[in-house]
Amino acid sequence: MTTFKIYAAGEFLKSENEIEVINPYNNEIIGKTFLGDEEILEKAIRKAESVSEEMKNLPSWKKYEILMRIANALKDNFDEFTRLLCLESAKPLKYSAGEIKRAIQTFTIAAEESKRLPKEYIDLDWTQAGDKKEGIVRYFPVGLIAGISPFNFPMNLAVHKIAPAIASGCPVVLKPSTSTPLSTLKLAQVIDKTGLPKGAVSVIPMDRKTGNRLVTDQRFKLLTFTGSPAVGWKMKRDAGKKKVVLELGGNAGVIVTESADMEPAVKKCITGGFAYSGQVCIHAQRIYVHKSVFNKFAEKFISEARKLKVGNPVEPDTDISSMIDEANAIRIQDWVDEAVADGAKILTGGKREGTYFPPTVLSETHKEMKVCSLEVFGPVVTLEPYDKFEDAVKYVNEGRFGLQAGVFTNEIDEMNFAFRNLEVGGVIINDVPTFRVDNMPYGGIKDSGLGREGVKYSILDMMEPRILVKNI
Repeated sequence: MTTFKIYAAGEFLKSENEIEVINPYNNEIIGKTFLGDEEILEKAIRKAESVSEEMKNLPSWKKYEILMRIANALKDNFDEFTRLLCLESAKPLKYSAGEIKRAIQTFTIAAEESKRLPKEYIDLDWTQAGDKKEGIVRYFPVGLIAGISPFNFPMNLAVHKIAPAIASGCPVVLKPSTSTPLSTLKLAQVIDKTGLPKGAVSVIPMDRKTGNRLVTDQRFKLLTFTGSPAVGWKMKRDAGKKKVVLELGGNAGVIVTESADMEPAVKKCITGGFAYSGQVCIHAQRIYVHKSVFNKFAEKFISEARKLKVGNPVEPDTDISSMIDEANAIRIQDWVDEAVADGAKILTGGKREGTYFPPTVLSETHKEMKVCSLEVFGPVVTLEPYDKFEDAVKYVNEGRFGLQAGVFTNEIDEMNFAFRNLEVGGVIINDVPTFRVDNMPYGGIKDSGLGREGVKYSILDMMEPRILVKNI
């Protein structure tokens, strides 16, 4: 068992408040760390402010070099990072490995983007007043950034805040989840050795009261938060004048048309519905299948769900393991029981065992049920038939969320109709809404958030345009 110190103001520190990090699968203590207090946070903020000018003036080649050093160090220590992430989150090993690969890719993309930060030339002689003038627009770092990341992607969602901050020349203070802080603190050990100005990145687990300073302290110029809608929108209200980027999850919908290729659609929906026990904000929660192929799809889908390997997350062939804690497993049980009491039918699964909740498929649900209207954040999928494609699009659009949607079709008209009419941030054709690569814009509308992540798009949020108007 390793003790990980807080990384604040370029130093590795302890506090009086030690916390244990528990493996959700077997309740074993896998490591210890500390909660940052007000004094440590203040030290981090002041140090970050003191290096803001140095960060702002870092040349592109230097930022590229630093970001690639981080990416290469993750490659060199790939197995160690993967296992640590697996243990602290109970994320099956193959999905933990995928997350570390994505973290490597995110730093690599950030390194490339650091060499092409946005700028533009504008002709100003569109009116007589602009005759013989031109504009040059450059983007400058916004300043100190506050980042808050959740438990479900301990590395990747933290990296999507840290990597673009370095690329844009902004110092950042990151608060990881206290349930899964160790892999991010291990990342801090890598960052400390890269030549980045000390204090440009701090990683501080905090309780909610101390962490709220990231929201209210006006020395932060941008808050980027990934988490629940209730918390996120309250943060926006409390954030004052700072810029805010929110990624708040959803209850993603999938449409399977009669023209879809059935086998790949089923396989992708199984992964989208049950990977990491559905604890994914773009988890394929609601699947609508054309009535002509509904029975065939349902039969195959249920059969594949029952084949998923349940077990210890560190075993290479494990598909599904524990949830992050028993409280969430109990909550999901309550939602499933409530749906059944209201007329829903369980096609498979439906009964928890401690922190484990089995892959569960419900049918005959309706939009008012929590399993449809809210974010389940667990291995529960609803499966319903539809008659017309327009009806399926309407069903996906119902409700509070609009993050991503998946559409399985081989008809160009259906693809175009979905793209024009689905009220989401991303439409994924012939794949599940769980699809994400790290250079695409990622985010949603309605209660799913505000702004976009994805390295290039995060960099744009972390910079401000400034125009120089001059005579020619």
